[in-house]
Amino acid sequence: MAKKDYSQLADTIVKNVGGQGNIKSLIHCISRLRFYLKDEQKANDDVLKNTPGVIDVIHASGQYQVVIGTEVTHVYDAVMKILGPDFADDSGDSTQEKATTAADGQQKGNIVSRAFANLIGFITGSMSPVIGVIAASGIIKGLLSLLTMPQLGELLKPTSTVYLTVNAMADSAFYFLPVLVGFAAAKKLNSDPIVAAVIGGVLAYPQIVDWGKGFKTMFSIGGFHFQFLNYTYSIFPMILAAWLAKLLGDWLNDHLPSYLQMIFTPLITILVVAAITLVVTGPIIQGIANGLADLINWLVKASGWVGGLVIGGFYQVLVIFGLHWGVVPLVAQQISGSGQSALNAIISTTMVSQGAAVLAVALKSKKDDRKTLGIAAAISAFCGVTEPAIYGINLRFRRVFISGLMGSAVGGLITGLMHGSMYGFTGSLIGFSSFFNIKNPGDLTSFYAFLLSSLAALLVSFLVTWFWGYNDQMEIGTKVAKKQRPGSAQKA
Repeated sequence: MAKKDYSQLADTIVKNVGGQGNIKSLIHCISRLRFYLKDEQKANDDVLKNTPGVIDVIHASGQYQVVIGTEVTHVYDAVMKILGPDFADDSGDSTQEKATTAADGQQKGNIVSRAFANLIGFITGSMSPVIGVIAASGIIKGLLSLLTMPQLGELLKPTSTVYLTVNAMADSAFYFLPVLVGFAAAKKLNSDPIVAAVIGGVLAYPQIVDWGKGFKTMFSIGGFHFQFLNYTYSIFPMILAAWLAKLLGDWLNDHLPSYLQMIFTPLITILVVAAITLVVTGPIIQGIANGLADLINWLVKASGWVGGLVIGGFYQVLVIFGLHWGVVPLVAQQISGSGQSALNAIISTTMVSQGAAVLAVALKSKKDDRKTLGIAAAISAFCGVTEPAIYGINLRFRRVFISGLMGSAVGGLITGLMHGSMYGFTGSLIGFSSFFNIKNPGDLTSFYAFLLSSLAALLVSFLVTWFWGYNDQMEIGTKVAKKQRPGSAQKA
């Protein structure tokens, strides 16, 4: 098969976001190009929305988001070829200006809203590059649990060389997560990713990890003991460390002679930021993050069906605005702290339900274009990426999206009633292996919860869409209007 050319699509996108001169910076997640523009009013939403290869355009989280779908990486590469290799260093803006989400021509708006938008954008840029590898690692760990189940005759011994070797392949992404997140966060901040990765390496260094597991005391002041903590699987401490490294690195480059910068900027940055993270910010953030993650886990389990119903019914609404990226680190924190996430088990059903809704459209419709798009979007949703389904069809026929929410509410309710949890990161149907208890392979409670909740979500969403949510006589929407971020000016 000939390699697909994305250059024309990339050229159209660049022109209609206001041209290269209007672009501050660009990142991408699993399905979207996320632009930071100088003036969003220069972008031509209507042209982009009707461009083949573009699913939708969204103003959210202080970003101008162009929804592409599963081919986003190829389109991103094509866009970056147009912008040129010097784009990241030659935008004419400071990094702080790049990171801000307020366009030059827009009103300043509420400080809290802008700060929240900045935070979501930073988390998105730090987490989206590593989601794929930790999702894949979660699937492998789940499959290992499946192979060690007594019900299957324990096909693989947990002490065998094969198990330990494959487990190392799967666990490395989680164990060295601070390194990966640090590198990605530094790239987002346009700072030195190697320095940030080294700081992440300090947090994941075997000796530090061993001391952290035993809460070894570093030193004491007035009876207060400063202890080492285990930062493998952690996210939030490294995100802050990357930001501190950026601030300190920039300051040192401004104040040190050029002939000293190559050696002393990374030397001082690594020593100072790593020390601050180990002694001050790391323990504080890790304590808050662990507490919040445990609280959410407890609330979901304690509330049972109530938490499942509410979260299941409304989670995909967050996806519309890209705000679900604020939840991703909490899920990772839950899994790292307790080895499981009740929240992620509910989120998994919401992916299944939106996939079932768009599948119903594909099978019911007599229109070839909707059949093709619907089947592709359903496969994507069952693999854990719902944006193609949501923006391609479900939101454009609002009843379809609502039908999906109904199914996910039912699925979440069942998950809550059965107190289901996930032991890995990957959701939807492809994430079935993440419901096997890694520590106790014989415990199938969560797997049964996954089967029943996914089946219920699939059936409810499919049937409601088939009989109420969609027919070919419905007029397709002109793309659902999205709310602009708080504080931004409304377009004329």
